[in-house]
Amino acid sequence: MASNPAKPPVNKVVLAYSGGLDTSVILKWLKNEYGCEVVTFTADIGQGEEVEPARAKAEAAGVQEIYIEDLREEFVRDFVYPMFRANAIYEGEYLLGTSIARPLIAKRLVEIAAETGADAISHGATGKGNDQVRFELTAYALNPDIRVIAPWREWDLLSREKLMAYAAEHGIAIEQKRDGSKSPYSMDANLLHISYEGYDLEDPWVEPGKPMWRWTAAPEDAPDRPVEIELTFSRGDITAIDGKDMSPAGVLAELNRIGGENGIGRADIVENRYVGMKSRGCYETPGGTIMLKAHRAMESLTLDREAAHLKDALMPRYAELIYNGYWFSPERHMLQAAIDQSQTVVNGVVRLKLYKGNVQVVGRKSDTDSLFDEAIATFEEDAGAYDQADATGFIRLNALRLRVAGRRKR
Repeated sequence: MASNPAKPPVNKVVLAYSGGLDTSVILKWLKNEYGCEVVTFTADIGQGEEVEPARAKAEAAGVQEIYIEDLREEFVRDFVYPMFRANAIYEGEYLLGTSIARPLIAKRLVEIAAETGADAISHGATGKGNDQVRFELTAYALNPDIRVIAPWREWDLLSREKLMAYAAEHGIAIEQKRDGSKSPYSMDANLLHISYEGYDLEDPWVEPGKPMWRWTAAPEDAPDRPVEIELTFSRGDITAIDGKDMSPAGVLAELNRIGGENGIGRADIVENRYVGMKSRGCYETPGGTIMLKAHRAMESLTLDREAAHLKDALMPRYAELIYNGYWFSPERHMLQAAIDQSQTVVNGVVRLKLYKGNVQVVGRKSDTDSLFDEAIATFEEDAGAYDQADATGFIRLNALRLRVAGRRKR
């Protein structure tokens, strides 16, 4: 197969492949433009779709090396859980569902390239979004010499209509059919969330219609009775629901189910992309919303005040690193080490009440690490556990600088 002489030669490339329109076109385009062998990689990270059909599509396209892997446990254990130990949330609202999945996919692309002797990897992220950055920063961190091919930054197929025309011209079978309407929402899903962008969401004043939401009931349509659950924490991670031990992926899947039924986890956000533009997206993160609320409740009981406040101060920077694609950076590793150290005492049980889109903490306990001392905190007689007269000197010392400044203003 002849390659395009204007492009540097590539012998073999590993493609992040879903079997959908974009990556099916990319598969053919890579062969035509680079004259190279293509290895496909399809990851099951809990997107809720069958991944095996991608094998048949890749085989039909003549692919000889096909990787399809179930990464759900690794995704939650090694990426989602560490992120939630930090209570990470970007710009006050986004729980980083897409951001945290990209490093895992890119890591496997680089590993498969090493296994198969490929000299390049390729992805279907556009030149406008954050994902291109996340994929490639990960790739270069793990293999500084890897070559990355980003078709959306090279080709002129910059619309769905052009992609469909290319597919038709080259005999690429696409299940989705054109109906003459505008493109549907651009969606991304994994075990942590599902996101929606594009179409009518490009007008930030337009309210998304009910049919768009896939994972959660509308809060007004959720059950009229609240649901109570108990979550068990060990070193900052949820290990059991209502006393039943579960794997990390099992925990998140079950919380997604319960949260979705009770209308929990919807968000409509205008966010600042790393590449410089503002973007509107809608998200459903039912399990993650529950996890964040419960984790903060567990920390409130077990973390020292100054450790908790320092964690909160570091969190926006940590969240920004993940959003921007720096999961494998030295600074993220450094912050993670500090965060993980803080979690050694985050052990116990949190009881939550879920009702029509709301998550309410109604109880928390830790038999081993609680810092709550009822004898000191009580409003009743404390038998000398706390001498209230001590507060006089504490207040005077803390007021000293304020009093000095106040006298100067007279």
